[in-house]
Amino acid sequence: MIGLRAGQMEMGQLGQWGWLSMDQDLVAMISEIIEGKGHRLYGLSAVNQRAHALQAAWLAEQAGCDAALITACLLHDIGHMVHDLGDDPAKDGIDDMHEELGRRWLMRWFGPEVTEPVRLHVAAKRYLCAAEPDYFSKLSSDSVRSLALQGGPMSEAELSEYRANPFAEAATVLRRFDEGAKVKDLATPPVAHFLPYVAACARQSSQGG
Repeated sequence: MIGLRAGQMEMGQLGQWGWLSMDQDLVAMISEIIEGKGHRLYGLSAVNQRAHALQAAWLAEQAGCDAALITACLLHDIGHMVHDLGDDPAKDGIDDMHEELGRRWLMRWFGPEVTEPVRLHVAAKRYLCAAEPDYFSKLSSDSVRSLALQGGPMSEAELSEYRANPFAEAATVLRRFDEGAKVKDLATPPVAHFLPYVAACARQSSQGG
């Protein structure tokens, strides 16, 4: 099947969460999305979206990352939770471009220190597959499947462009946590534990948009 990209979707196609008012409580809204939408399975893995997000954020916290990267890790797959393409569009050969959908959704409330690692975490997978010969063997089955839809390993020109991005390092760190955050039944702190990081990174609503 020919892979499709979802990049032409407008904000109105992001599901009900794309239309939430700016004056709603951001932290409560994010908690509700992760708790309410996070029951969906994470691709072919044995964990759901909620567990994956919590594991990624926990790995970042344990590694001593700053609030922005912990927040980005928690929310890196928010694009999967705010679209209406179903639980696993990749199985139908569709790249949901969740990294771009997530960035567009998050940029109303967060600066680039959060939104750019989110946008780049798929590119970081492509980068690592090209830059580190053994990285591909570390990918989970769902990551291997989506890699083909996302463009495969980077070319030399793409590697140079990626390395020049000021947020490439953070995105690469996020990506490593992403790949490690797929452990079945791993105990982590709850969503509420990470919400102070979210609040610390959020812009005032008057600045979002």
